[in-house]
Amino acid sequence: MRDVYLALGTTIKVAGSEAAFRAVDFDLVVGVARAARAAGATRLAVVSALGANARSGIFYNRVKGEAEDALKTLGYESLVIAQPSLLIGDRSALGQPTRSGELFAARFFGPVMSWIPAGVRPIEAKTVARAMVAALEQSTAGTRVLSSAEMQRLGR
Repeated sequence: MRDVYLALGTTIKVAGSEAAFRAVDFDLVVGVARAARAAGATRLAVVSALGANARSGIFYNRVKGEAEDALKTLGYESLVIAQPSLLIGDRSALGQPTRSGELFAARFFGPVMSWIPAGVRPIEAKTVARAMVAALEQSTAGTRVLSSAEMQRLGR
């Protein structure tokens, strides 16, 4: 089997506009997945977002949901869609600025992180990555959506 892991995405603020955000989080994500499928990939794991829904009134969540729907049509044997809560981690290693929401979450919630329900608790990118690998290794035919809570368990 040929596996693809896709963790491509940005924010509207970093992208500079809704159109630029969509070009990355929909066009590039679906385009890379389509090219990988054409090259023979049979299993795909992709990072989306908590709240992704093609019918959402929130632009960010709508684009993420539209991308998920498009990925489901590409004919992958197995598709794992990770829907993490707020991603936290070292962005400087990627040449990105730290996001203010991440700083707030780390400082404010750090001491009580274990008290926050796993489904909405900020999650480290490395935990998401480990969970995606584990889920794809366990995958059967079809689509599996990983909640942030499930990633907290799988990614330990």
